[in-house]
Amino acid sequence: MPRVKKFNEEETLNKAMCLFWKNGFHATSMQDLVAYLGINRASIYDTYGGKKELFDKAFAHYRNKNRIQLTSFFKQQKSVKEGFRKLFEQGISEAVCDSEHKGCFVINVATELVPNDEEMLSVIQENKAFMLATFKDFLQSGVDSGEISPIKDLTNLASVLHTFFNGIKVVSKTDPQEKELITSVDTVLTLLD
Repeated sequence: MPRVKKFNEEETLNKAMCLFWKNGFHATSMQDLVAYLGINRASIYDTYGGKKELFDKAFAHYRNKNRIQLTSFFKQQKSVKEGFRKLFEQGISEAVCDSEHKGCFVINVATELVPNDEEMLSVIQENKAFMLATFKDFLQSGVDSGEISPIKDLTNLASVLHTFFNGIKVVSKTDPQEKELITSVDTVLTLLD
C-alpha cells in the first residue's frame, strides 16, 4: 500500500520556489530543502525527483504564476500608458519593500545557470518570447483604441519596455532608490507619446 503524503504539494512547491529564488540553485543544498520545507529527503525524491527536478518545477511554477498575473493585470487596465506606469511602479515598490533583495527569479536564473545550461537557456528564451508577445499585444490594444500612434514600431517598443522592466529589477536589487527609478519610468514612458 502506498504511503500517504502528509504535506501539501502546492504549498511545498511555493516554499521551494522561495528558497531557490532567495539562494539560487547552486547555493541551495538538499539539506537546506529538507530543513526549509519541513519534509524528509525521501518525500522530496518521491514527490518531485531530485534537487534539479524540484528546482525545474519550482521555476516553472514561478513563471506560470507571473504569466497569469501579468495577463490579468493588463486585461484590467483602461489605458496602456497608465498600465505600463502601474506595472513599472509595482515592480519598483516590490523591489524597495523586499528586504532580501531577491530581484527577479528569472533574471537570477539567467545569470546563474544560462552560461552553462542549454536547456535553461531555452526556458529563458521562451519566457522572454512570452513577455515580448504580451507587451506587444498590450501595446496593440493602445493602437486599436487610438491611445498610441499606429506608426510606432510595436515590436521595438515591446523590446525596450521589457528590457527596462528587467533593468528595474536588476538595479533595484543593489540600489533600490525609488525616486530615481520613478524618474526613469517617466522618461521611458515618453516613448509611448
